[in-house]
Amino acid sequence: MDLNLLHTSLSQDDTSASPDEADGPPPVARPAPLVRIIPVILSGGSGSRLWPISRESLPKQFLGLTSQRTMLQETALRARGCGTDGLDFAPPIIVCNQEHRFLAAAQLSDIGLADRRILLEPVGRNSAPAICAAAMLVAEDEPDALIWVMAVDMQFEDTQELHRLLLPAAEAARDGRIVTIGIHPTSAGTGYGRIEVGPPLEGVAGVHAITRFEEKPEPKVAAHALDSDLHLWNSGMFLFTAQSLLHELELHAPELLAHVAEAMRLRRQDPDFIRLDTASFAACPSLSLDHAVAERTQLGAVVPAGLCWSDVGSWDALWQASGKDSAGNAASGEALLLDSSNCLVRSEDGVLTAVVGLEDVVVVATGDAVLAMHRNQAHDVPRVVESLKTMGMKQAAQHSRCHRPWGFYETLRLEGRFQVKRIVVDPGQKLSLQKHFHRAEHWVVVQGTALVTRDSGEFLLTEGEAVHLPLGCLHRLSNPGRVPLAIIEVQLGSYLGEDDIVRIEDVFGRC
Repeated sequence: MDLNLLHTSLSQDDTSASPDEADGPPPVARPAPLVRIIPVILSGGSGSRLWPISRESLPKQFLGLTSQRTMLQETALRARGCGTDGLDFAPPIIVCNQEHRFLAAAQLSDIGLADRRILLEPVGRNSAPAICAAAMLVAEDEPDALIWVMAVDMQFEDTQELHRLLLPAAEAARDGRIVTIGIHPTSAGTGYGRIEVGPPLEGVAGVHAITRFEEKPEPKVAAHALDSDLHLWNSGMFLFTAQSLLHELELHAPELLAHVAEAMRLRRQDPDFIRLDTASFAACPSLSLDHAVAERTQLGAVVPAGLCWSDVGSWDALWQASGKDSAGNAASGEALLLDSSNCLVRSEDGVLTAVVGLEDVVVVATGDAVLAMHRNQAHDVPRVVESLKTMGMKQAAQHSRCHRPWGFYETLRLEGRFQVKRIVVDPGQKLSLQKHFHRAEHWVVVQGTALVTRDSGEFLLTEGEAVHLPLGCLHRLSNPGRVPLAIIEVQLGSYLGEDDIVRIEDVFGRC
């Protein structure tokens, strides 16, 4: 049944009505009930294919790659509102790594999304355990609720068309189907699941059964998909009821289901986050939903879509999704291109990047790393990251700027027995009350007002004033003002690692 149709009273079609009744006022058409959907946004992963911008400490989902908003924010806004296109979106469930919990919460609050649930993965175990945990959370109150799973790294140009496609997908999902949105291939890509489209489902216009689902096809198979309308890419979006998914996991991945059930039973909840039990979740097999369910289920269905879609999963994909000049170049930051074409140049942290006489290259420059490669080698970037990890290079996983729930810090200089940092504290925020065993610190205020705790004393510092914190001193930095507080911190000592922090008190629960 078409969910966009208006329902009318039965008396409209009642041919036995009396003349008096026929002359009465016409029955009032009532709009179809809105389709209620619970969005589940997968915000895990390190995004290593977009190194050096994306790293484990700040992966791509928390960056603004295609707009001024981050990818997490864009995805959350895509599933928001009531009444739009016949849909009623419930508050979303965000699944993310526990190390990124404060970052996720802050970015969602920045777009006014205070009503949400954030489910924390203690370790990464691919998409199936994450989705299973979200489905169990929903099933506790609404086992028949519709769930819309989205990866955080997708880009769509037409959200309204996407919502239109959700209506028939939701109808099939209500009938127990595991539904995905299929994208018509535009290249012989092997990075997307391949769907063989079967016959249309009876009574649900626009939805087809899936004859075969293959997570990552061989190149020859992927190339063949371009020649047929019966082959689609898997967009990574799924719709199903919580009960349907859990039933399929019980059939096809019972071990995974059992471990996630235990992780949910032993979960801890605080006002902001739902924390899965570490040991139980770590015992889960690492499986994608494609492998665990989509390739095995007999209930697979697909809605073919002509959407302009990208998963923004590599530098080449980002080049394709970006605006370009007349020579096909996509540039951002302080970048200069001369006699070059079809290049992606991204310059960060005030670095000036000049590219001369090159074609089809990617050049990415940050304050502590530079990547230069041909665009068709974009799939090899994870090899760079693995090599850096083997070499013990911090650039493999850490940015020079590290975000914290109170603001951020960035390392300006590290050499021998000293380190210089810039620390920025948001208005009204404060660091933990702490001490160090191996270093002393010297703070100079360069912007705003600092409230400093030093042992038993407390005092204010303004721009240009400084304080020395000797080894073992109990101390805390707070920002009581209305503008960001910025200080320069000079650390001196035999060991300067971040793990030389003993927290005595912390408003963010990190003691």
